[in-house]
Amino acid sequence: MTASAAPALNPAASVVSAAVPALAEPDLRGHTVVALHPHPDDEAIFTGITLRRLADAGARVVLVMATGGELGGSRLPLHPGETVRQRRLAELEQAAELLGVARLVLLGRRDSGLPGGPDSTHARALAGAEPLALAGRLAEIVDDEGAGTLLADDEQGVYGHPDHRMAGVVGTIAAELTGADAYLATVDRDGLGRLGPDGHLVHGAARAADVPFGREGAEIALTVGGDARHLAVKRAAILAHASQVDPAELPEHDFAAAYGREWFRRTGPAGRPGVLDLL
Repeated sequence: MTASAAPALNPAASVVSAAVPALAEPDLRGHTVVALHPHPDDEAIFTGITLRRLADAGARVVLVMATGGELGGSRLPLHPGETVRQRRLAELEQAAELLGVARLVLLGRRDSGLPGGPDSTHARALAGAEPLALAGRLAEIVDDEGAGTLLADDEQGVYGHPDHRMAGVVGTIAAELTGADAYLATVDRDGLGRLGPDGHLVHGAARAADVPFGREGAEIALTVGGDARHLAVKRAAILAHASQVDPAELPEHDFAAAYGREWFRRTGPAGRPGVLDLL
């Protein structure tokens, strides 16, 4: 799958805020960024603007998805013989195209479900994977691609879900193995808290898992924002995961306030800007 320019969007999803000024992109041709996420839709919710801006700037974006999100259920009827995994991976392909992903890699692990649930002990559950082995597979992808930058969840897993925490561990180890700069995704707990209990999808996810989410502002090293076009692409990419997200959960009038910024912690040599710092 290759996409360097944003595809045409549904007009209903293409206008977010004309007041957001257009951004000039740096020239990132020759750079490759590998992004690891645990479940289909995480890539759009937590890093959609970042991935689209990287692609627009000329970077090659490789998305690595650890699981098929099998335990997410589906809010829409499945086709005869279709599984939740099949539906979610089809949605992932649509979202990845919108976000400018050049290559999509599936690691084939299984969704672990909620913390403490019976599915967390499944033989293929991501939460029970051997971190070094999985990090080795990710490191091979990073090396094969010649990627200098790796995106993954932070140590707390954004909101503490066991699959997100494992993705954070695996991504951090892979960055150490390869020497890639690591940007670890999180959310601004204080800022999102001001939006109310349902202002962002992470609120409901954290309640369902009965875990805390995010970081205080002082713990966040980098914030990436976007203009109206990036916001529209991000909203369309989230809504591509129609089995999981109701459009009513993403009202256009306040989408920018909840989803217009993406937050990262940082590892790597101090004093040297990395690729995401240039956005």
